[in-house]
Parts: sequence; structure tokens; C-alpha cells
Amino acid sequence: MTSHDAPGTALVTGASSGIGWEYATRLAARGWGLVLVARREERLDALAKEVLKEGGAGVETLVADLGSSEDLSRVVGRASGNDVDLVVNNAGINGYGSFAEVDPDLLTRVVNVNVVALTALTRAAVPGMLARGRGAVINVASLLAFAGDLPPDPLPQRAVYAGTKGYAVTFTRTLAAELAGTPVRVQVVCPGLTATEFHLGAGDTPVSGERRVHDEGGMPAADVVTASLAGLKAGEVVCVPGLTDAEAVARLAEAELDLRAGSGRRMAPRYGNAEGRAE
Repeated sequence: MTSHDAPGTALVTGASSGIGWEYATRLAARGWGLVLVARREERLDALAKEVLKEGGAGVETLVADLGSSEDLSRVVGRASGNDVDLVVNNAGINGYGSFAEVDPDLLTRVVNVNVVALTALTRAAVPGMLARGRGAVINVASLLAFAGDLPPDPLPQRAVYAGTKGYAVTFTRTLAAELAGTPVRVQVVCPGLTATEFHLGAGDTPVSGERRVHDEGGMPAADVVTASLAGLKAGEVVCVPGLTDAEAVARLAEAELDLRAGSGRRMAPRYGNAEGRAE
């Protein structure tokens, strides 16, 4: 996981359900200490008891809404601690719906949680990791980052959500290239539909009650985490848990090289001359 044998402390956001809960229990079983972050205190308390049974090296809970700047500031402070060797940026909300109809305040929350918090927590943790010579960041994105103009049904209406997950992918890949040659690893996980409660709400308020799975089903969260941790160990920057053809990621990078061929000084002939007149 890191360049040392003994696990340190892992900070996991969105830990109260689904993929975040699974990361927490899996890391505890490997001997990690945990800082668990989520909005639902009762869920965090239940998870804390479970991870201690799994053999975790200790557990802290931080009840926080990462869409709140005040709460985010508290979590950023903890992420910068000199014991944090792993940050799992799993918290995310969807804000699904027609872009012209979704409440603008909800869309702001989507950006704050999915982009601002992820960036701030990574920035808080990485300098210390570099100084200590060990550490890793896992950012949980989604295959919807690559959905582009695919129509809704069965995919959701997702312009802002998919945009935030596209940010997570590009941010992680670019940061991983920047950190190449250092002991700090960065990974982005892009699951498809996953069997969690994610689709039971838009993210404006936490899903109430006991943990459960939405009707759409999908890949078990345990399999997503298994793939992520195995991929991190293998040095995969982009982990797509259900992707059999691993070379697809390399082909994406090749296609991007083709697009960057457009960075020359001359405009492409199909756009006409500089005055905008077709030739």
C-alpha cells in the first residue's frame, strides 16, 4: 500500500455506507487505524464498533458535511496530520436530474463535495506524505466520467455529476504523473453501477434508516474495493473494477495524444480563414 510495512492511519470519507464502509472494514482487517468521515453519526458509531472487531489499530469518527466549508476545514486539518498515510476520497453526491430543472443549490453541493472537498483533502495530505516518504490517495469516481453524450435511460440525467467525476479522473491522472518517481501513489477508481444505497437520494440529505441497496443492484461494493486495493498495489492509476481489457486505458491515452495534435499555431482548414469566411 505504501513504502513501509506497518500500516498507518487511513482517512475515509463517505464511510457511512456502501464503498466507503467497505474500505473501512477492509483496511481495519489489514491493521490500519481509521479516521471515518460522514454525515450520519449513528452510522459512524456502528461502523467504528465493526472495524474494531475487524482488528483495526484504532478509530476516530468525524461527523462532517463536506459540502460545508466549516466542516470541510475540520476534516482538512485532520487529513494533514502526520499519521495519515492513506486518504480515500469516497464521499460523493449525485444531484441527478434535468440540468435546467435541478435546484442550483443542490448542484453547488455536488461540486463542493465531489470536487472541492476531494481536492482540498488531497492537497492537505500529499505534502506530509512526500515529506515522510510514504502514502497514497484513492479518489472514487465513476464510469459516468466517460459517459459523455450517451443519452439518459438507463443512464441518469447527470451533466454536473458526470462533470465532477471527469474532474476526478483528470485530476488524479495528472497528479499521478506529477508524483511519478516519488513514494506517493494516487489512484482513481471508476466503478460502474454498484450495489449500494447511492441511488436512493440525490445527496441533499442523507439516506435515513439502516444501510441497504438500491433496486438497480450492480457490482458488490466489496468487489470494487478488492479491485481498488489490488490495483493500487500493482501501480494502476485508473482502476475500472469491471474492465477485463486493461489496455483500454492505454488506448484512451493514445486517443488523447491524437487530440493534443491540435495544439499547433495554425487553425484546422475546416474552420475557414482567420476572418471566419469559409474557403
